[in-house]
Amino acid sequence: MSCLKCLKYTMCVVNFIFFICGATVFGLGIYLMTFSRYSSLLPSLQAMNIANTLFITGIIITCVSFLGFLGALKENRCLLISFFILLFILMLAELAAACLLLMYETQIDTFINEDLKKGLESSIRNRKAHNTTIDDDWDKVQTTFKCCGITNHTQWGTSVPNSCNTGKDTSYWTDGCFTKLKNTFEKNLLNTGVGVIVICIIEVLGMCFTMTLFCHISRSGLGYK
Repeated sequence: MSCLKCLKYTMCVVNFIFFICGATVFGLGIYLMTFSRYSSLLPSLQAMNIANTLFITGIIITCVSFLGFLGALKENRCLLISFFILLFILMLAELAAACLLLMYETQIDTFINEDLKKGLESSIRNRKAHNTTIDDDWDKVQTTFKCCGITNHTQWGTSVPNSCNTGKDTSYWTDGCFTKLKNTFEKNLLNTGVGVIVICIIEVLGMCFTMTLFCHISRSGLGYK
């Protein structure tokens, strides 16, 4: 009984921590939706910009963790089995996404590159039509990551924005934003893989703990049905 109580309160604490993290991600998503939008970078994926992704991710983490917290605290079998099923679905979705990224890496790379070109061309047209000094999402990305264009500054043509300037005379950042982000991701591929594995392990442990608690409640006849 003492081990099961320890298991119960461990689930409560862990799910509460994830609930706080989910709420933070959710709040960050709302903040970005309000003050910053990166939809013009990838015109074909305007609905899947950074703000919307964080917003949806925050909702999922918050709801799932709250379900696990309440199910463990109240020893509710219905909530526990729902929590188990949602964790299982999330793990399958993550594994499927990882497999698709590995299988279609070249096609995804080509698609993002082409879509970025469309976004860049749209930004150039807007600058010429309105004001050459207007700031948009490209300026924010180039200033943040110290890059210019997709592969280099020549893609801006004659209207290279000030965000490409290194601050030393008229020199521009040598790295393109897509090239720089891609190289950074490839250098940290091992860390990314370890992170995905750790998340899957946490989900598997969560499912094991949930099913153990569920079975104990079912055998003892405790808790709500």
